[in-house]
Amino acid sequence: MDPLQQVTARLTAELGDEQVITDRQRLRTYECDGLAQYKVVPGLVVLARDAADVATAVRACADLRVPFVARGSGTGLSGGALPRAEGVLVVMSQMREIREIDAANQRAVVDPGVINLRLTQATTPDGYYFAPDPSSQSVCSIGGNVAENSGGAHCLKYGFTTNHVTGLDLVTPGGELVEIGGKAPDPPGYDLLGALVGSEGTLGIVTAATVRLTRLPEDVRTILAGFASTDDAGAATSAIIAAGVIPAAIEMMDALAIEAAEKAVHCGYPAGAGAVLVVELDGAAADVEGEFDEVVRHCQEAGAFEVRVAADDVERALIWKGRKSAFAAVGRISPDYIVQDGVIPRTALPKVLREIAQMSAERGVRVANVFHAGDGNLHPLVLFDDAEEGAAERAEEVAGGILDLCIANGGSITGEHGVGSDKAKYMPRMFSEDDLATMQAVRCAFDPAGISNPGKVFPTPRLCGERPGRHQGAHPLQEAGLAEVF
Repeated sequence: MDPLQQVTARLTAELGDEQVITDRQRLRTYECDGLAQYKVVPGLVVLARDAADVATAVRACADLRVPFVARGSGTGLSGGALPRAEGVLVVMSQMREIREIDAANQRAVVDPGVINLRLTQATTPDGYYFAPDPSSQSVCSIGGNVAENSGGAHCLKYGFTTNHVTGLDLVTPGGELVEIGGKAPDPPGYDLLGALVGSEGTLGIVTAATVRLTRLPEDVRTILAGFASTDDAGAATSAIIAAGVIPAAIEMMDALAIEAAEKAVHCGYPAGAGAVLVVELDGAAADVEGEFDEVVRHCQEAGAFEVRVAADDVERALIWKGRKSAFAAVGRISPDYIVQDGVIPRTALPKVLREIAQMSAERGVRVANVFHAGDGNLHPLVLFDDAEEGAAERAEEVAGGILDLCIANGGSITGEHGVGSDKAKYMPRMFSEDDLATMQAVRCAFDPAGISNPGKVFPTPRLCGERPGRHQGAHPLQEAGLAEVF
């Protein structure tokens, strides 16, 4: 038997037929995540019910050098949970217990399969919520949020997932169960949590997370402003931040994204708008009152032709429904699309958006823009019809060109979706060979066999310790006893 067959036999014996999927039709359910352009049918799927199951699966893979990939809800947009045809996919969606809510210490302990929004719903009666809020929060899992260091509309004020994780339980790539951190706000020693959050499953599989809970604000104001152009909306954004106001969120959508949202959810955004801003303020009532007047003034001075304020939670939800449905909504105006996730300095927004529009016109590929304007995190939706010959290739070219624009303007290829399979080839455009080798050295310290979600993040699948011919001498990290892979 080959190694995968041996793993299959071993796990079937240890876990049973109900938790081990081998039927090809059932395996196809897991062939992609939210980035449907890439598909691979996994060699084997294991439905983990607890940390012991995860450790059992990983130990079998480690013993036989079979690659494995962890998967939560499968909502990722970078191909981070793309399986391996010769490997094992460990599915965490059945691990969905909220183990503890410690409101007094503003902490919760959750399984990786717990849905993001469910934690907020469970803690709201105590006056708390879980601040990271991806647009997919009603379906995405916290384990996936940890793997990708997910953000969300309110990351401008509250930060990303990494700012809300204080402890993790981890199954290492060798199958060992370890605990890192806990409820303490800042444990001593090396920041292993910082390395693990956002590592995209390349350093092991998270089986529990201890997270911060945030006190519900005393007051919330949600403002919708319509502008003639993205330039005007960008100017308003810059003016608000320059004035020292840090809203909980500043979100922008352009005309094409608005069109899609209107067709999908009838959100009633200002008619004829070339762009809209959704600005949300929260905090102490007195602070919100003062910031509200300032935000409205800056929007009007930047040319807003309509400014609305949500009168209650129902109106607030409708305003956010348009923004949070944007990714799915583009299916109403295009059969296929690619979501990108580049970051630029906030002040470069008008320039980069104009360059994206020019690239879109030159290549004949439509681009709908929706993004976190406050921190310059773009989410351009590159639209195409895969049934049209060459359309997918042109869309890929435009998507790559947008990332090049982000890098050229001092930004990054990803803000919150992760690198995954989709953007690994762009890593050398941001980092030198020595930079990438240093990152790989960290990975190899956790996973010397290179079996934990291989082929993700880094642009080559080389194994730990492999040396290319172009290096004349050992990398400094090799001399220090750490493997170098380039």
